[in-house]
Amino acid sequence: MSDTVLVSLPRLLVEPIVRAALLEDLGRAGDITTDAIVPADARLSGVIAARQDGVISGVDAAVIAFGLIDPAVSVIVERSDGARVSPGDVVIRLDGPARAILTAERVALNILCRMSGVATATAGLVEAARPHGKARIVCTRKTTPGLRSLEKHAVRAGGGSNHRYGLDDAVLIKDNHVAVAGGIVPAIERARAYSGHLVKIEIEVDTLDQLAEALSVRADAVLLDNMSPDQLREAVRMIDGRAIAEASGRINRDTVGAIAASGVDLISSGWITHSAPIIDLGLDAI
Repeated sequence: MSDTVLVSLPRLLVEPIVRAALLEDLGRAGDITTDAIVPADARLSGVIAARQDGVISGVDAAVIAFGLIDPAVSVIVERSDGARVSPGDVVIRLDGPARAILTAERVALNILCRMSGVATATAGLVEAARPHGKARIVCTRKTTPGLRSLEKHAVRAGGGSNHRYGLDDAVLIKDNHVAVAGGIVPAIERARAYSGHLVKIEIEVDTLDQLAEALSVRADAVLLDNMSPDQLREAVRMIDGRAIAEASGRINRDTVGAIAASGVDLISSGWITHSAPIIDLGLDAI
């Protein structure tokens, strides 16, 4: 989906998420439906296939789900994260104990469908922005609790980039921080005095006057919030390469082209993680 090589998340990060989802689903007594109906020695062969167009993400998590229920399940990955799919395309082939495959099915599909939705939504914005400028599409912290690492990986699978991962890896001064600090200048000065020399400082601004203040104290990046394309162009002119210019607010496929054309460096979207529709994939016996 992009020129950057997509690196899988470490299993150490993914497995606890999948394990927690399986424990939630298994409850106190396990899969009583499957255990009652399916003989212990029954086997099942099947495929997880796409039922609509999209971009895949979450494959590693799905593979882990089947393996945690029973390592005897054979899993062959046909399409990895970042792959484009059309209806009927096979993503994963499965063979092994039927009980295990049926028990892990829903958790595997929940994660796979959800993350593929995020990747697909991201890819849509990336493609809409590409003809209009250099801007990269980035995500935000508006992620599903407990799933941030998977959703941010899905953004990369869709050709996007990641903003900060949490509160501890960069300073992002929002309007309420500014209000409490008493202004943009004192907020940035306090952040710079507190932070280590490798920590970037970004500040949200709503007006060009606020932008001028932020530039006067050398903010590393400015988040240009809910500005029109004309305002964004003027902001980029004012910044003149002295800081990273990030546009945010009302980002969708209809608006992203004009925003990218303004010359900003980044376009951040919460929608790609908090509201992206799932991509329909299903498990079919063969």
